[in-house]
Amino acid sequence: MVSSLVRDAGASAPAAIAATPQIAASEPGGYERQLSCQIWSLEGRLVAASTAAPADRLSSHAAGFSDNVIAGELWRVYAIEDAAKGVRVLVGDRLGLRDRLVNDLVLGLVAPTLLMLPIFAGLIWISVGRGLSPLRGIAADLQQRAADDLAPLHARVIDEIRPVTDALNGLLTRLDAARRHEREFTAFAAHELRTPLAGIRTQAQIARVADTSAMRTAALDHIMHGVDRTARLISQLLALARLESGAEPNRREPVNLGQLLRDIDREGQRPASIIVEIDAGIDAMKVEGDPDHLKLALRNLHDNACGHSPAGGRVRWLRIGEFELAVDDEGPGVPSDELALIRQRFYRGRAAQNAGSGLGLAIVDVALHKVRAELTFSTPPSGRGLRAAVSFARCVSACKFDPVRRGIGVQL
Repeated sequence: MVSSLVRDAGASAPAAIAATPQIAASEPGGYERQLSCQIWSLEGRLVAASTAAPADRLSSHAAGFSDNVIAGELWRVYAIEDAAKGVRVLVGDRLGLRDRLVNDLVLGLVAPTLLMLPIFAGLIWISVGRGLSPLRGIAADLQQRAADDLAPLHARVIDEIRPVTDALNGLLTRLDAARRHEREFTAFAAHELRTPLAGIRTQAQIARVADTSAMRTAALDHIMHGVDRTARLISQLLALARLESGAEPNRREPVNLGQLLRDIDREGQRPASIIVEIDAGIDAMKVEGDPDHLKLALRNLHDNACGHSPAGGRVRWLRIGEFELAVDDEGPGVPSDELALIRQRFYRGRAAQNAGSGLGLAIVDVALHKVRAELTFSTPPSGRGLRAAVSFARCVSACKFDPVRRGIGVQL
């Protein structure tokens, strides 16, 4: 800017400048006036200078930037030489003043920040404390509860933690239902075990005081029947406990349902008067799943059908769909209002005639759930007995036509 003023002055610039050697006022300590200017002739004579400029020459460089120490103070100087006008313009900046400017700016920013930090910290502490107070209330509530208190939480919560409390209440509700279910299961199991044990004890007392061998033999036969019933009940309880615990790994192996049903019928102890028919179409149904779970489910369905069929009755295994099979018996059947209840544990129904424990269909339901199959009940087309149908359609992940077996492959 100073150089342009010199150029604008024309040929008489050196004389004009010499007439007023002080070209600018200075405010000591002011940041806007921290630059100092000098105009030197090329012969080495000071033509003009700002008020705050030092008496010594700012720089000996003809042009460009340079650093010089003047009167013990470091200056940063820029020089422009105009040979046509015969002048050299020097503009210098005291680096100490520049550092003081930077320090003042930093101090002006840091000081308010340091003063505001405690205020902000206090506000954050109060806000977080108020936000977490519902959590502390929930924790205090849980610590004061008894081990058997699974009631839902009713503490006041904010929207941010409401999903946590909702999930916790859901968990408490499920735990309460599971605990109530286990209590009912234990009570039913104890009742079912007490009944055959009481009968066994009674028959044993009769056998001790029997006067004739026929009475003693009849009492012993009743004892054997009671022992068999108790052993079956215990076996079913253990099977149900294993299924629900999930301790056994869920295997995946190819299983031919037709062959599995024939093995179950051959290994079973059905009465000789019961006729079992297995549809040849089931031989073409192959599944890939846990063979133990499938065998447990189908065996209980088979035993249930055989146990409810009268002497000389028929038990028919049928393929009723592409991915569905069913078993029909000729028993007394189940009233329509009880069809939704018969898979419950220890439920035997009003028309039950055998001495079962009411666990067979519950075990079937759990075992089929493990392989993602569905169990439904209905009345057979004949109008007599009960039909239990097992559908594998929901768990089919790949179906393919087998030209050798001429069947459908179902993968569980």
